[in-house]
Amino acid sequence: MTDPDMSLRLHNTLSRRLEPFEPLDPDRVGVYACGPTIYGHAHIGNFRTFVFYDLVHRTLEWLGYGVHFVMNLTDVDDKTIAAAAREGLNLERYTAPFAESIMEEADALGIRRFDLYPRATAYIDRMIELVQTLLDRGLAYRTDDGSVYFDISAFPDYGALSGKDLEQGRQGERVAADEYEKDDARDFALWKASKAGDEDVGAAWDAPWGRGRPGWHLECSAMSLAEVGETLDLHLGGEDLIFPHHEDEIAQSEGATGRPFVRTWLHVRHLRVEGEKMSKSLGNVVTVRELMEEGISPAAIRHQLLSAHYRSELNFTREGLEASARAITRLVDFADRLASSAAEGPGGDDLREAVERARIRFREAMLDDLNVQEAMASLFIFMREANPLVQHSGSAARADAIAFLESTNEVLGLLALGRESRVVDPELEAWVEARVRERDEARAARDWERADALRDELEARGVRLEDGPSGTRWTWSGAGIAAG
Repeated sequence: MTDPDMSLRLHNTLSRRLEPFEPLDPDRVGVYACGPTIYGHAHIGNFRTFVFYDLVHRTLEWLGYGVHFVMNLTDVDDKTIAAAAREGLNLERYTAPFAESIMEEADALGIRRFDLYPRATAYIDRMIELVQTLLDRGLAYRTDDGSVYFDISAFPDYGALSGKDLEQGRQGERVAADEYEKDDARDFALWKASKAGDEDVGAAWDAPWGRGRPGWHLECSAMSLAEVGETLDLHLGGEDLIFPHHEDEIAQSEGATGRPFVRTWLHVRHLRVEGEKMSKSLGNVVTVRELMEEGISPAAIRHQLLSAHYRSELNFTREGLEASARAITRLVDFADRLASSAAEGPGGDDLREAVERARIRFREAMLDDLNVQEAMASLFIFMREANPLVQHSGSAARADAIAFLESTNEVLGLLALGRESRVVDPELEAWVEARVRERDEARAARDWERADALRDELEARGVRLEDGPSGTRWTWSGAGIAAG
């Protein structure tokens, strides 16, 4: 077993190895996360990434770091412009509802608010300044139509993050390579000369080299430099952003500042749905909004999104959601049992030992590259070990166990969300209470046939009973589904 006080280690995409996390200033860890392009409702794959961002945010704070966390919202690029044009709306009016819905769904999933959510269109002046700096340093060039491109031949370290062979070209570029004039097909746009469609939706601005709009890659550099600083402790994003987006961010940011742009890069792997890649053509694009409208609890969704290590592919399934709902029920029920137990006295050494083992395992897992899968396993192993010990443990030992659960909630966000997700119809709750009292009376009268019939009736309605020295305790067997 490794030292529980070891430092946080993270897998840096740039170095391709685990490294101790060493922020420039522990009192202000600067984090920038690439957020969504707000041209439509975010899908479950987006939210796998956002929940990971939340895990990073929570873990850093849990470890005692001061954190300044920024996630951008991309509101101007080819996709937002095209979508706004189809709807006949200006860019701001088109994108605003999607930004709002993303925040609402993030709140529902227990994602803590970050410090700032900058939108690209609010940083146009910064972007123009950044382009001018790159021009002045000979790292960019202008074309006759008023566009500006980054000259990657002037940046020798280009390709270090992705390991791409530049001679193979820039496959995977977000916009068509031949749409704009440039000296080399591998160069990327910093500023794009405006077109009729841009003007129609209000996506064009004046610049010294011509009217136009920023390149997608430029936007994140301008926002992160402005709001986090010239060197970021952490930069987060999906694995699809490594090339070309993050590669281009490095080139233009370091080209402008002359300083290392990011100390540690973390990238999240893709999500699959029922074993298949999520795509519109397959008709398997799933949104958080749709799942919640079906009655799936946010706690179950969050649990499944956390169920795989961020560098492993996650298979999001209906069966997995059902298992996650059961896991959340077990967690909340166990916490409730700890809080409501009537045991008193000094007993509880076995429970305290189980707590300490779980605390060490949980911490080790989170320090080991945010291994949330192992961390959650340690939590549920603890619950299995501790469950038979609760009724024999005194209040001090139970308080220690409750403190451990609350500590895991600071990182995982599951316990609080599970409690919030339990929506019970008051009339049905009153019916259950009445049936439980009737069963207790039948048991007291030794009318076992009637008591068993009442138990069967309750179980058929999703109620689980637990008989103990202090009486009968009941819980719902499902998590977060309105019992009505």
